[in-house]
Amino acid sequence: MYRDVVPTVMSWYRLAISVPPVRLICMLGHYFSHVSGAVSDAFGVHRPDLRMRLNHGLMFGLLVRAITIMRYLEFHRRGLNVNALRYEDFVAQPLEMCRVVLEYCHLPVSLAELAVKAFDKDSQANSPVAKSAIGNFKEPPLTPDVKMMLNEILKKCGVPLIGEPGIIEGTLSCC
Repeated sequence: MYRDVVPTVMSWYRLAISVPPVRLICMLGHYFSHVSGAVSDAFGVHRPDLRMRLNHGLMFGLLVRAITIMRYLEFHRRGLNVNALRYEDFVAQPLEMCRVVLEYCHLPVSLAELAVKAFDKDSQANSPVAKSAIGNFKEPPLTPDVKMMLNEILKKCGVPLIGEPGIIEGTLSCC
């Protein structure tokens, strides 16, 4: 499952504020390009052009998202049986999207209503990343300069840019 790029990087930003180890990674990434290199290496992407200082609070989340989408596209294009699910589609039409996922998995579509009910509760309740805990942090503005900087990373990874349609190939859809 993936989200559109801007909500994703804002979520990672809020996560970094509320989870000290992630915050430390982001802070160290501001000073050392080895951090972004370690992140890309952890995903099996060994590219010198992705080793950079993470000079903005949104860069860490963007890098993680871009590399994740890049790896998914590699697997999908190689013919591996992987497909994506877009979070925004699921939120807009939860019952229909649950049916699509169940059908894709060759499971009874009659379970869709029960599946939707499972999403009524915050699975992270009572944790540092609960909606109630991270939902109140102020997000940094996405200025044209920041957008341009983030889009440069997205270009390097060959994934959709901010402001472009963000539907990636192989995405399951009910439409």
